[in-house]
Amino acid sequence: MKFTKLKAPATKKIALVAHDHMKDELSYWCNKHLQLLQSQQLFATGTTAHSIAQSTGLAISPLLSGPLGGDQQIGARIAEHQIDMLIFFWDPLASMPHDPDVKALLRIAAVWNIPVACNPSSADYLISSPLLAEEYQYRVPDYKAYSEERKQL
Repeated sequence: MKFTKLKAPATKKIALVAHDHMKDELSYWCNKHLQLLQSQQLFATGTTAHSIAQSTGLAISPLLSGPLGGDQQIGARIAEHQIDMLIFFWDPLASMPHDPDVKALLRIAAVWNIPVACNPSSADYLISSPLLAEEYQYRVPDYKAYSEERKQL
């Protein structure tokens, strides 16, 4: 597999997602890191966006609710290089009817090599990284070259 490089800008586009039992925890986390988050561009699924905006006053671009397509909207933005980081507080003890969507979202984040935090501790590490405030160049598989190679087979 060949690789190419992408560049995340100094102002990151961060997607915020939380399962129902984790929305308060994500709102608490956002309040804890309010000053850092104010300088980023934020996106969130449905009620998560509303919950965070209401408790923090942060400007958040709302998407659809997760089960109604919001997870896929975020996944599409990741694939189009319009999301630089994913903060996804999921409840490991609750079964979700849209589990395939959740797995697809985590998979596409791994495919495109963007940082992902699935709990408050890992989110603390990401948000406190010095890389948050600067441009960051990272490697991703060169899927265009891969597709061209496959056509020749």
